[in-house]
Amino acid sequence: MICTKEKSKQMNKVYLLTHNNDQYVQLLQNLPLPGLEIVDDKKEANIVIGAPPLAAKCLNEFTSLEWLQSTYAGIETLVQPELRQDYLLTNIKGIFGQFISEYVIGYCIQHYRHFPQYQDQQNKRDWQPHSYTSLLDKKMVILGTGSIGNYLAKAATAMGFTVSGVNRTGIPAKDSAFDSLYHINEIHSVLKGADVIVNTLPETSNTLGLLDKELFSNCQKVLFFNVGRGSTVNEDELIECIEAQYIEHAFLDVFTHEPLSQEHPYWSHDSITVTPHIAATSFPRDVIETFKVNYDRWCHGFSLENIVNFDKGY
Repeated sequence: MICTKEKSKQMNKVYLLTHNNDQYVQLLQNLPLPGLEIVDDKKEANIVIGAPPLAAKCLNEFTSLEWLQSTYAGIETLVQPELRQDYLLTNIKGIFGQFISEYVIGYCIQHYRHFPQYQDQQNKRDWQPHSYTSLLDKKMVILGTGSIGNYLAKAATAMGFTVSGVNRTGIPAKDSAFDSLYHINEIHSVLKGADVIVNTLPETSNTLGLLDKELFSNCQKVLFFNVGRGSTVNEDELIECIEAQYIEHAFLDVFTHEPLSQEHPYWSHDSITVTPHIAATSFPRDVIETFKVNYDRWCHGFSLENIVNFDKGY
């Protein structure tokens, strides 16, 4: 769906459905976005800038909706089959690679250089050095080779990792930063010998529960990062994988149910690091910059960037 020349001249009405609307209002008002009016009536809005979980709860109230700009990369709550799909849905891409790379590489360095242990020793005034390993020549496997995975591959390569990627086609992109690329059907073999595994896969019917005990049994004392989707991991079997020494430490930023319940065993497990979905945050300024580019395309009759395919779920 693209706008016609006549449509580009009419007033577009945008509704904000975020956790920090005040920031979005200020950012929109400071940009030259001709013909755009911020409205408070859902029925008036033909454009929505919104967080998917919030939008999914009231999607049918937007009776004039033509385009929804997600403030997240993940849009799982909006592509459920029971929800309407008669509008353009675009998400955020291309801004999270730096943040994810900082998260993954930062924790890798912390782990291999024993920084938490030294902090504990400092509190005890304990002068005790420990041997460590470098990131050089370690093997990282990244599940998902989109913009985030590719950015991480570049950053990890710069730090000395050998980086393999896994996707659903086995075909590298033109700007691929991976040393090698594998089809998802080859995932069992590529995990053998891995030192670090990073999941960046989207949530689809093919990825639900993909990372289970049977899959991790191909590994030995890997560091596992989940910065993709919580549903990709079989949560019931993850602790078993740690106890079997398939996984040395799991760094988990996303979960099937968020926030993580107070009773969940992950909180108290020494070999699990829990973070509250903060590996890569959608900053309003970055979202609005993305929206600005697409709004210009919308008003000039061009196809939008980052359109979500409802059938594929991403």
